[in-house]
Amino acid sequence: MEDDRHIADLVDLYLRNAGFRVLLAGDASRALELIGHERPSAVLVDIGLPGPMDGLELCRELRRTSDIPVVIITARDDEVDRVLGLELGADDYLTKPFSPRELVARVRAILRRAEGSMAPRGRPLAVGEVLVDVVRREATARGEPVTLTAREFDLLAHFAEHPGVVFTRRQLLDAVWGLGWYGDERTVDVHVRQLRRKLGDALPLTTVWGVGYRCS
Repeated sequence: MEDDRHIADLVDLYLRNAGFRVLLAGDASRALELIGHERPSAVLVDIGLPGPMDGLELCRELRRTSDIPVVIITARDDEVDRVLGLELGADDYLTKPFSPRELVARVRAILRRAEGSMAPRGRPLAVGEVLVDVVRREATARGEPVTLTAREFDLLAHFAEHPGVVFTRRQLLDAVWGLGWYGDERTVDVHVRQLRRKLGDALPLTTVWGVGYRCS
């Protein structure tokens, strides 16, 4: 969903040449309609969509009903929008101007992670008072279900699979976002903050100052 027709056509061309089926929408209303009918594997959202609902509102709306991978596209200097987009549940972001080849690589990586995270990995994992079911991709805190984005769940699952281990932000990016991800390390802080907000003190997730994070 891109507000600049030239960029939208370029994205469409590169993704189609890479073997993807692409659906284009000029505004959020049309995007929601297409997503509801076509059930795409991932969604690209430009923050500057025209109309009453911008890209951030669209991201928020998607997260109310779906954990579909979302990549937001924003102007280079819009750090506040970029962070807000991640807090609203976006899984990745690209800043304009961007390389179409990088976009294709990001889409492939996010789809690989989504497919890999669906592979069965055994019985649910317990960390603190949080139960993480990696097969059903469900999490509960003190017996109550908690709604997480795909990336938030993957981060939680990584912590649950390595209790007591201290991870740097770079290690978490490599493990959860993938080795080819070149975004800001503060992305990890945003997702950790979201986990703490949603799971509260049921999750023993601590900051190891000067190093990174540990969950035990």
